[in-house]
Amino acid sequence: MPELLLELFSEEIPARMQARAAADLERLVNQALIDAGFLPEGVKAFAGPRRLALVAAGLPGRQPDRREEKKGPRVGAPDKAVAGFLKAAGLSSLDQCEIREDKKGAFYVAVIERKGRPAAEVIAEALPDVIRGFPWPKSMRWGEGELRWVRPLHSILCSFDGEVVNFAVDGIRAGDRTFGHRFMAPGAIQARSFDKYRAALKRACVLLDAQERKERILGEAKTLCAAQGLELVEDAGLLDEVAGLAEWPVPMTGAFDEKFLALPDEALSATMRGHQKYFSVRDPKTGRLANRFVCVANIEAPDGGAAMRAGYERVLTARLSDAWFLYHQDLKVPLEERVKDLDKVTFFEGLGTMGDKARRVAALAKEIAPAVGADPQAAEKAALLAKADLTTGMVYEFPELQGVIGRYYYLAQAKDFFDPRSRLLEMDKAINALGTIDPKNPAHSMMLRAREMAARGVSVQARALTSGVSGVYERISTVADAIRDHYRPAGQDDAVPTAPVSVAVALADKIDTLTAFWAIGRKPTGSSDPFALRRAALGVILILLEGASSDISSAARIGLDDVTRRHAGRLIGAPAATGGTDLDGPTRADRWGNFTSQPTLLAFFHDRLKAYLRDRGHRYDHVDAALAKADGTPEDDLVLIVRKLEALEAFLRTDDGENLAVAFKRAANILKAEEKADGRPADAAAIDASKFAQDEEQALYDALLAAEEKAKSAVAEERFEDAMAALAGLRRPVDTFFDHVTVNADDPALRANRLALLARFRAATAAVADLSKLEG
Repeated sequence: MPELLLELFSEEIPARMQARAAADLERLVNQALIDAGFLPEGVKAFAGPRRLALVAAGLPGRQPDRREEKKGPRVGAPDKAVAGFLKAAGLSSLDQCEIREDKKGAFYVAVIERKGRPAAEVIAEALPDVIRGFPWPKSMRWGEGELRWVRPLHSILCSFDGEVVNFAVDGIRAGDRTFGHRFMAPGAIQARSFDKYRAALKRACVLLDAQERKERILGEAKTLCAAQGLELVEDAGLLDEVAGLAEWPVPMTGAFDEKFLALPDEALSATMRGHQKYFSVRDPKTGRLANRFVCVANIEAPDGGAAMRAGYERVLTARLSDAWFLYHQDLKVPLEERVKDLDKVTFFEGLGTMGDKARRVAALAKEIAPAVGADPQAAEKAALLAKADLTTGMVYEFPELQGVIGRYYYLAQAKDFFDPRSRLLEMDKAINALGTIDPKNPAHSMMLRAREMAARGVSVQARALTSGVSGVYERISTVADAIRDHYRPAGQDDAVPTAPVSVAVALADKIDTLTAFWAIGRKPTGSSDPFALRRAALGVILILLEGASSDISSAARIGLDDVTRRHAGRLIGAPAATGGTDLDGPTRADRWGNFTSQPTLLAFFHDRLKAYLRDRGHRYDHVDAALAKADGTPEDDLVLIVRKLEALEAFLRTDDGENLAVAFKRAANILKAEEKADGRPADAAAIDASKFAQDEEQALYDALLAAEEKAKSAVAEERFEDAMAALAGLRRPVDTFFDHVTVNADDPALRANRLALLARFRAATAAVADLSKLEG
């Protein structure tokens, strides 16, 4: 069947817009074809640095005949309504309409018969609208035309069934010509079918498919690195970008001065990636970056790329020199001193400065540290310093290094770690690693003197120093890692901090952000979440549930409602203080009202937890059943919720679980009906055993007492499976009770006592899960 070929050839399209543009072109053309009555077998779009292209296969040569019906106004409607209907339907009078009836009366129906037209004519009408209304994020006009495009549009290639489709857009008439690579094959190319078009472009040094360009870049870059005994540091985002910059990608390697390897690897990568679009290269022997890079040219140079390589290296050297300068300038100011500079940086209007936030996070991290197994002093120190690198030159130049570069600065500036006494151990390790020692080497001689000193009269002191070094280094590393990790996880696929101090600081940072924005009423609404509060809540969930271990029983345990309320008090001040103001925002009473209003912050955590658990295959009604405590209040221990959920789901898969659910549903239905009739809930505490009139009542009561005791003990020890098993034993006495006892007795006292008995059964099950939430 015939195919449609379309190409829109322009000046360079920004790489970040190409994938979206291809998707939009595919969607718009496909919809236009469907609206015209076509059902293409396949529509695929391509994007590159200078062109958008599309092929639609399996189109008929002629549009099918169509019959449309449009319902009009009722018979006898005002003339104005009738005239509008006729105009919309393209009719001249009501004589061309049918009259039909429904339960509301008679109404007019326009039946429009449309004869199919040649497909080329339909396409010629539809494509100009697609082009003129194309949804570029940013577009421009040029010359005297009215067309807006991302960059000046030079030509349109459009053919259908081997013939040019005749249309024009803003003076640009569609034809069958395009152009090859700007430098290597700039001549015109003629094509009227996709296969010839794609092959001709490849001969003209243009790879049409972005995936093909990416595979070529990645494959050749890995080969180049392997030839030098190195590894390419793969970067999917950078790969997408460079594939959008070159029509004919040619990877090549370059080098830079080894002195720059003194910079952190992340700083090197940020400089190469952010400024130059270069890939980093790793030395597998050391695990660190090598002084090499991979760049991607858009041309096969006659000299093999020697001149380009020299230029790439020269520009990178300048960039690395800037990073070198910033790094060493930053090191002159200790992180501790930078904390006061945070007081000059506003966190958010009404929420003080970044310095205020740092102190709040430090206090909260110290508070929750014991609950996650962290040292409170280390957590407090790490939290206070975590944001300090925001005032550094490196973070100003490379925002993506925040936290990461702070870790390096803390390690470099930690005085205990650089205490000369601690070098005894490091030198001894170095001697052991050398194997062979050269006495002429000054460094080797110094290490030998250190070992001799440790072996002579200062051996006791040396041993003491040696044993203490590892502890000092561990404490410094713990704080440094927490500075780096406190932003994590940045998303659902990001790494979750696992070290206790890192967990405490990361939790405190996210909880502070959520609490603060809740206090000023800036809660997410619908799809709007400008402050990424959903991501912060998900981060808390991921840390609590996944951070410590794959075994949920060893995860961090904190009561979110209790923690957030105490922190809100720290942030807002006493809720009863209504006269003053807190910071420069609303009154304290207003802030507390914002924090405690619906939806509460705990309810927000529950919503995010439900979404997280549903994504992992848990049923929503099972999750709802595990969200409440025995007294009906929301559970704020997320780990406990998940443990209850897992136990509930495992239990419901058993016969005992199914029996318990059936018994509960029967009792709940009776209680619901009777409580509605009485206008008040049944009182589970009002059971009077002396009023039992039948043996089945006493049997159920005795079974309840035994099951409650077992369930209570099991719940206290978080053995939820055992608690449910104890309650499952109630199925038989409950069934016997229903079979032989009339709950709605004529005697009011007897009826109330029996309802209380059922309410006691309902309350007993609530200690484990709210079974009323279960469906089916």
